[in-house]
Amino acid sequence: MTTTTETPAPIGPAERAATPPDHRGSWVPARAMIAARFKDLRKRRGLMIALTVVTVGLPTVYFAIRLIQHAVDPHTYGPAGGYSQYVGVVVGVLYVFGFIVAATLGATAGSADLTEGMFRHHVITGRSRIALYMARIPAGLAIILPLVAVGFTVVCAVCVFAAPTTLSYQGANVPVGLSSTGLQDWAAEHANEVICNFNLELQNTPDGQAIAAVVNSVPCGNGPGGPKFVGPGGIVPPQASPARLSDIARLVARQNYADYTRQFLYPSTSLMIKTGLWIELEATVAFLVGLGLASLLGQRTITVVMLIVLELIITPIASRAHLPHLINLQRGVVGLATTHLEPGFLPAPFGGGPVDRAQLVHESTTVAVCVIVGWVLVWTVLGAWRMATRDA
Repeated sequence: MTTTTETPAPIGPAERAATPPDHRGSWVPARAMIAARFKDLRKRRGLMIALTVVTVGLPTVYFAIRLIQHAVDPHTYGPAGGYSQYVGVVVGVLYVFGFIVAATLGATAGSADLTEGMFRHHVITGRSRIALYMARIPAGLAIILPLVAVGFTVVCAVCVFAAPTTLSYQGANVPVGLSSTGLQDWAAEHANEVICNFNLELQNTPDGQAIAAVVNSVPCGNGPGGPKFVGPGGIVPPQASPARLSDIARLVARQNYADYTRQFLYPSTSLMIKTGLWIELEATVAFLVGLGLASLLGQRTITVVMLIVLELIITPIASRAHLPHLINLQRGVVGLATTHLEPGFLPAPFGGGPVDRAQLVHESTTVAVCVIVGWVLVWTVLGAWRMATRDA
């Protein structure tokens, strides 16, 4: 019996051209890969609830309470919005917690398939491991950036539309946007109010003792402290003339003008745009660093703890502790670099005020940008390298 084996006919040029090319070996992630990673992250309900609560829920609940308080008792509780509320929520909440939640999402994206045993199933599809890693970047950013944007929009909307109608500066209601001469003229007409509430520096002021005597003669009536006494003795001299009080009020206004120019009823449009981009930049950096570190370690919990320590402990210390032999190492902390790019008129994060910004570790804008780019590239390369070399 003779057996014949049929040889398949060779594929012609026309049929070869009709066969779609195989891009599974390309390191560039396909749209389907990005969509799959996005769906995988979005289906984690606990994670998504936590991200939404922190980025959108916290500012929403805070401003809702303030709006209710002001509506019920406007004399006791001031307006819900305004520049001071904007600064406090942006710097104290969105900046700090935005970094933490973005880092948590990045750590989840970088280690979830390892902890759940799905990494081998992804590898046997023949897709490039680099592409598997790179697909997580747009998928994660597509989740965290809109959430941060929504939370920031809530803050901006309330702070603008529920802003106070008069500027409260150091306990006094002051007109907005006055020039130096305008503030001095206003101070001369409200001498007692200015002397009792505004800050007064007498250290390098000519006739400081005479000015202190005049200030001590003004009965401020500010609570249990009684009159405002300046200098030793605590003896109330005779009442000064109105002209003398006006001159000292003008001096006090000149000393406070630089700080007065930083006060607004509500944030300007340009400041809100710059702040929004700054918050989004920090969230992007946190996500990419968390993604790379989690891919390198293969653990989510350890990665999140390390990045929380970086944000809440290492960054504040590195920003304010001037260590001459470690100054370049301090400048290499990414939190200090992002703080340097913070828009003007905002206070320094972690409890610092406008004056404290001058006491931060100094670095140029070029150095700050290089540090941020370096952190992003290094952790992205390390994370992709570890995924490419990890045993399936």
